[in-house]
Amino acid sequence: MARNKYPEETTNQILTVALNLFIQKGYEQTSIQDIINGLGGLTKGAIYHHFKSKEEIMQAVIDHLFKGVDGMLSSVRDDKELNGLEKLRKISRVSLSNPAQNEMASAAPNLLRNPKLLAAQIEHLIEKAIPVYIQPIIEQGMRDGSIQTDYPRELSEVLLILTNLWLNPAVIQASPEMMLRKVKFFDEILKGLGLDLFDDEMLQRYEELFRLSAREVNDDN
Repeated sequence: MARNKYPEETTNQILTVALNLFIQKGYEQTSIQDIINGLGGLTKGAIYHHFKSKEEIMQAVIDHLFKGVDGMLSSVRDDKELNGLEKLRKISRVSLSNPAQNEMASAAPNLLRNPKLLAAQIEHLIEKAIPVYIQPIIEQGMRDGSIQTDYPRELSEVLLILTNLWLNPAVIQASPEMMLRKVKFFDEILKGLGLDLFDDEMLQRYEELFRLSAREVNDDN
């Protein structure tokens, strides 16, 4: 009866369990029964009351993941107190300090083995994050003089694609030392493209996340 009285709570519970399973096992290897087993008493009927299929659960998981990201990007983009470069730095700091980053790093998901999650992330970058949030911020930076570039779209793509894929140990695994070298190299690339983005605090946070991810991988082995 409780699940009918609190449908939003039940939905969130299903999405949390499903996300953890999709990360750990992969979408294809996760069954509806696996999700049921992780819900502590909910029946298959309760799940189908909220979602018609595993595919629908997956889409809801993706929507839930990106809802918070979009809200943060939107609020920073529309902040009239910051110039373009300050907005990009704030986005980087907020993204790196998000507790969900620790959770993802600790789960050590291999997104190459979770193609649906990886494809959803790439789709969100290309179709929404870059054109709706990051490119307008870089174009503002060009106008206010805080960012020097003649290629706002291309710089936006390089920034987000390399940050979210090339520098993501869930996609390309490497030692913490190698990942930190990549971040420092990326910092040099961005400076050459007219974008002085990273500071010592961000580099330290990257190192923390890389070591957390590597520790989880070693524990699993």
